[in-house]
Amino acid sequence: MQQRSEETRSKIISSAIKLFSTRGYNTASVDDICKDAEISKGAFYHHFESKQALFLALLDGWLTTIDQGIEASRESSVPETFFLITQAFPYIFKTANEGLPMFLEFWLQASRDEKIWQASIAPYRRYHKYFTSLIKRGVDEGSFVDVDPELTARMIVSMAMGLLLQSLLDPKGAKWEKTAREITTMMMDTLMKKSEA
Repeated sequence: MQQRSEETRSKIISSAIKLFSTRGYNTASVDDICKDAEISKGAFYHHFESKQALFLALLDGWLTTIDQGIEASRESSVPETFFLITQAFPYIFKTANEGLPMFLEFWLQASRDEKIWQASIAPYRRYHKYFTSLIKRGVDEGSFVDVDPELTARMIVSMAMGLLLQSLLDPKGAKWEKTAREITTMMMDTLMKKSEA
């Protein structure tokens, strides 16, 4: 029973990604999603209370993997934490490139709908807070030079969003995973406190 329920949820999500990407969030209806997924409306509403709830679940699903990568590195030193975060780059860029139309839909809907905007902006604020704390810890533990943690965190989040956007708009413009790693290394070289000879 549980397996069947998970299969139904998975079908709904697959159909939603397909239809939101090809028709747009506003045009694709719950009926369209149910027809494409070959399920009843009752089955849809068993899993999601609304089309908006489904849309937000798609955003949340992508962010969960990023959060898991960050969570796995919590016990490490700050420089090691940054290295471990780079291990999530292949997944991040792969899913972003596969879901270009969906990501554009997220941004578009966030500009039109307060609830979606709140759900979209919350992760950025969370990551800013996380990186502010991480940079502060790096400075306190003596790994990093004395920098403004909040400003540095803002730079990191801006860099990540900029790279993601570039990879979406110009997927063949660079090897984006490699570029992201090289930029992270360059940033770490700037932040790391050099041992005195």
